Amino acid sequence: MANAGSDRPFIPVGIAVLTVSDTRTLADDKSGDTLVARITDAGHRLASRAIVPDDKARIRAQVEAWTKDDAIDVVITTGGTGFTGRDVTPEALEPLFEKRMDGFSEVFHRISYDKIGTATIQSRATGGVANATFIFVLPGSPGACKDAWDGILKAQLDYRHMPCNFVEIMPRLDEHLKRGSSAL
Repeated sequence: MANAGSDRPFIPVGIAVLTVSDTRTLADDKSGDTLVARITDAGHRLASRAIVPDDKARIRAQVEAWTKDDAIDVVITTGGTGFTGRDVTPEALEPLFEKRMDGFSEVFHRISYDKIGTATIQSRATGGVANATFIFVLPGSPGACKDAWDGILKAQLDYRHMPCNFVEIMPRLDEHLKRGSSAL
């Protein structure tokens, strides 16, 4: 199992949290609160927070705007990953991905399976990179947010985590843009 390298400094990153819901407000957004608490407890910066309804255009517009903000390194969404007609977060955001992170979904489901069994298949959690910004699309339950943060994101967003982590590759996420469109 990997661990934290004690000789490396902690590097805080800017993280935006988007709750996708037709009914939640900041006053009752337990999943968003769960993520915010974990982000700040870990020493990262909460760069922004918003709630938008289950609407593809509004979800995409908010996340795309955040990916163009230099203060935001990571976007975490919660909600809209199920199978009902209003669950459209993956459809809204996957077209933005320049690179998909299949392993995120796989590890998330492995962690989730240990807690909720086969019910994990009812989530379409996903992840990717757009505009040199990591994007993680989580289910809307506080438990799923805890599982994703505690089991994956906390370590991967910690520069001290060895043998590798997301923070150390952040400066190189836009290499394809610097080389031109032929690199895609």
